[in-house]
Amino acid sequence: MSEYPRVILAPQRDVSVRRRHPWLFSGAIKRVEGAPKPGALVAVHSFEGTFLAWGHYSAASQIRARLFAWDKRDAPEMAEFWRGRLERAIAARQPLLANGDTTACRLVNAESDGIPGLVVDRYDDVIVVQYLSAGVDARRELFNELLVELLHPATLYERSDVDVREKERLAPRAGLLYGEEPPDIVEIVENGLRFGVDVRRGHKTGFYLDQRDNRTLLRAAVTPLNAPTVLNVFAYTGGFAVYALAGGAAGVTNVDTSAEALRVGRANLACNGFVEANVEDIEGDAFTVLRELQTQKRRYDVVILDPPKFAFTQGDVKRAARGYKDINMQALQLLTSGGLLFTFSCSGAISADLFQKIVFGAALDVKRDVQIIGRMTQSSDHPVALTFPEGEYLKGLVCRVVR
Repeated sequence: MSEYPRVILAPQRDVSVRRRHPWLFSGAIKRVEGAPKPGALVAVHSFEGTFLAWGHYSAASQIRARLFAWDKRDAPEMAEFWRGRLERAIAARQPLLANGDTTACRLVNAESDGIPGLVVDRYDDVIVVQYLSAGVDARRELFNELLVELLHPATLYERSDVDVREKERLAPRAGLLYGEEPPDIVEIVENGLRFGVDVRRGHKTGFYLDQRDNRTLLRAAVTPLNAPTVLNVFAYTGGFAVYALAGGAAGVTNVDTSAEALRVGRANLACNGFVEANVEDIEGDAFTVLRELQTQKRRYDVVILDPPKFAFTQGDVKRAARGYKDINMQALQLLTSGGLLFTFSCSGAISADLFQKIVFGAALDVKRDVQIIGRMTQSSDHPVALTFPEGEYLKGLVCRVVR
């Protein structure tokens, strides 16, 4: 280990490392021995000199090291080490893909799969990768080679064009890494339903894979409601709308700021046989549109609120809470008695407990009696390591309006 830089922790600052939390913040460090470059492998030691963990170093980030191995006998600079981590993560998703009913999922979920900063998503035979931290970015070529070797994709495409890279002073990057240029729209199957995905320009890596299980829950909830009307807010490319119609909805109103997303949503409806379905698309700001629908005295049996991240840091929480409360107030007023609200927050800084309190406050202010009948989180291919609760960023409630 002597050839690697050493990170020495301050006295009594080793508890989280011993508990195998993957983030080591700058305030826990006493000193750094050596001059580690961005992404360099470092050996983390207690103040007393005991080896604790291997990590990747980033002087630019408050997360000074991202930890991934706690056995000093590991050899994390060897390709075999990372091949083993990838093989384990990929194998865990194979039951989901086995019967062809679903052809898209997350294959590697960063810290929770033991590879901090690496996201790998499959869209049929197109693999999309994100390098989000200095450690994996410094080993980008190795991971590219291993992914091609293990997955044999037609295309390996990079979408490292997200804001989180700025925290480690990494420039955005996107483009073809291997194989053929992806088509403008990649067609996938999810639970037997078909969707078009734009892996070049779409949100995240092209599709909200983390909502797959919740879309299934929506379809199951819609079916016994006897042809309900559905309002799908922050609709993006209409994933929830397709599932609602597959469950027997009489009509769906989609709301989104993006005309292009709504256009792709229409195409998704068409490829699932819903060309003649009663679907209304409203292009506009959700906060404004919800108020307009309220003014028009529109009512719906089911409302879905799946907004983008409102809180990026703890400093954003108060402002975000106001936004979540506002849209939930409007949604609750648009629901019929007995109607269902599927409401989400994907802001990691908003805890599940706080989110429930926000929805409670919304219900109180609009004087509606509301019950929680279900709780939601990200799909099973987005696992959360028990040592890394921050990995559970998506939280949702299924609420029923009593009156």
